Amino acid sequence: MPKSTTRKTRPQPTKSTESRTPSRRLLEVAWQAAFGRPLSLKMRRPLAALLLRFHEQETAHGGLSPEVEAYLASLLPKPRGRGPQATPAPVRRLKPGTRLLRAWRGQTYTVTVADPGFLYEGKTYSSLSVIAREITGTPWSGPAFFGLLKKANAPEGRP
Repeated sequence: MPKSTTRKTRPQPTKSTESRTPSRRLLEVAWQAAFGRPLSLKMRRPLAALLLRFHEQETAHGGLSPEVEAYLASLLPKPRGRGPQATPAPVRRLKPGTRLLRAWRGQTYTVTVADPGFLYEGKTYSSLSVIAREITGTPWSGPAFFGLLKKANAPEGRP
């Protein structure tokens, strides 16, 4: 049986269809019930109503198949650089016993990684930043102060 060549066209929104958009209050209640979180103040009513209708349709018919979801995910650009789409940098785990050395204003400071925190001058600290602040007297990122952050232009194998 040959396929029909006629295409279904979606009706364009008009003033009469926009007036049928539920009130903001009704949308907020429906959004909270559907998604378990409040509706953003920045989202306009027509878009919120459209997304709620899509969610109802998805719930009724089961949503996309895993194959379609995988295909759509493959079309997304690969994350790189900075921003909300960027892949997070891997977290460096320091093994207990590791010694961190830092020369600051002519003096060398040594911090030892302990199982719960860091040892510096006989005291245990929960954060390297607290130690860096104690050494410098100003707010510092502890990992940056002790050279644990990867530099932007450094080769891949070097911190």
